Amino acid sequence: MRPSHHYHDHGSHRHAAGYRGHHGYGRGGRGDPDDARGGRRRRVFDSGELRLVLLKLIADQPRHGYELIRAIEELTGGLYVPSPGMVYPLLTLLQDMGQIEEATSEGARKQFAVTAEGTAHLAEKRQEVEALFARLAALASARQRTDGGPIRRAMANLRAALIYRLDRDAVEADTLHAAAAILDEAAQKIERL
Repeated sequence: MRPSHHYHDHGSHRHAAGYRGHHGYGRGGRGDPDDARGGRRRRVFDSGELRLVLLKLIADQPRHGYELIRAIEELTGGLYVPSPGMVYPLLTLLQDMGQIEEATSEGARKQFAVTAEGTAHLAEKRQEVEALFARLAALASARQRTDGGPIRRAMANLRAALIYRLDRDAVEADTLHAAAAILDEAAQKIERL
């Protein structure tokens, strides 16, 4: 169902990413490595970039909102899943801009197809679109490198050790500083690999 509100795209406005999984952020995530460095939560795409990704996926084949969300999830190996609250307003915007239109479909869900104007816009933004899909592929590659195997096992061991040692009522400040120093040293060694 098409949302009743209008969505205005502000070029620099960035939406929170819908990461998920044990190493993900956002829904169901356990933390953001950027937060650990004192930074803000990392965004995969701003609204303009995600709009281009959606337009390209629709140009590849007519799809409805849920299929678009699943397609992005598959392209990133499950690491990034945009929320319906991000996707559906952008579909409304793309439709208002004349770049997509409702397609005839057999089911209850409304599918969208690209228009000639949408195809022309994609051609104009071809290099940017290629870079965005390369970013999606890089996420999938990162997921493959870190999901499972020795890295995931070692991270689970570290987490268990920290919880066991530090999740007590009377943990002294010196113990916290010593644990932080060990983690900082390990991070520096990994960076130098």
